[in-house]
Amino acid sequence: MTLNTKEIASYIDHTLLKADASSEAILTLCKEAAEHQFFSVCVNSQFVATAAKALEGTGVKVAAVVGFPLGASLSEVKAFEAAKAVENGAAEIDTVLPIGLLMEGQFDAVRSDIKQVVDAVKGKAIVKVIMETGFLNDEQKATACRLSEEAGAHFVKTSTGFGPDGATVEDVRLMRQNVSSTIGVKASGGVRDVATAIAMIEAGATRLGTSSGVAIVNGTQGVSTY
Repeated sequence: MTLNTKEIASYIDHTLLKADASSEAILTLCKEAAEHQFFSVCVNSQFVATAAKALEGTGVKVAAVVGFPLGASLSEVKAFEAAKAVENGAAEIDTVLPIGLLMEGQFDAVRSDIKQVVDAVKGKAIVKVIMETGFLNDEQKATACRLSEEAGAHFVKTSTGFGPDGATVEDVRLMRQNVSSTIGVKASGGVRDVATAIAMIEAGATRLGTSSGVAIVNGTQGVSTY
């Protein structure tokens, strides 16, 4: 697959989720996203309003993470955080499913958790479900895809960048095979160069979550700053 810089940029959620991220760093993130016309910036909910104001009129969207990075918040708390993020300007929500509940087979609880977030922002924002693939076997990954789609989510996503493993081509391919064609797949975690970005897209990724967006479009090696 041959993609030019502009085409690759359109897949990228330019990401900064470090605990010590400053407002100044978020503004730099937004400036880079506007300059390169990335699809969105992905930030913690605390910075949604800052990012939305900085990106006004640029066409770049704001995505907010919810229940991040553990997925162990109460579902009601995730739903509230998602709704507030949308109120502050987020167009997309990346929510972490309850990983432990998935691993022990509490599938109804997992579906309900995702659905509460979806319902909280219905008609106002799309929802991506982070499944933290590094903790899961293939059967659990496939189940997470199914539950996410049943709950009304719009995307499934590999990882937070804080778990034991990031995105792999194999996982992206598996996820693509286990959701309908209308559901997006986001490869996130460890996507730091052009070759990896293209490999993920070829495997079925429709979005790339990375803190190395500038390095990717410039054709250089990136360093993760999640």
